[in-house]
Amino acid sequence: MIYIFKTSVTTKKLVKQLKPQLDNICIDGSWNFDLEDFDKILRLNVSKKVKEETISFLKSQNILCNELH
Repeated sequence: MIYIFKTSVTTKKLVKQLKPQLDNICIDGSWNFDLEDFDKILRLNVSKKVKEETISFLKSQNILCNELH
């Protein structure tokens, strides 16, 4: 399933720092950031369990991550 989030990730440098852990969490899915979007969108194509793990990880890094509906 595809989930879309508003985030506080604003730089490619931060995406590079998050990449190893996001790749590990989303091993059976995919993720990408759209930093050009006003809301700094994160798209996840993952299971609900992986979505929750990703949210927990980002919050542990003090990154805003609010699901858009």
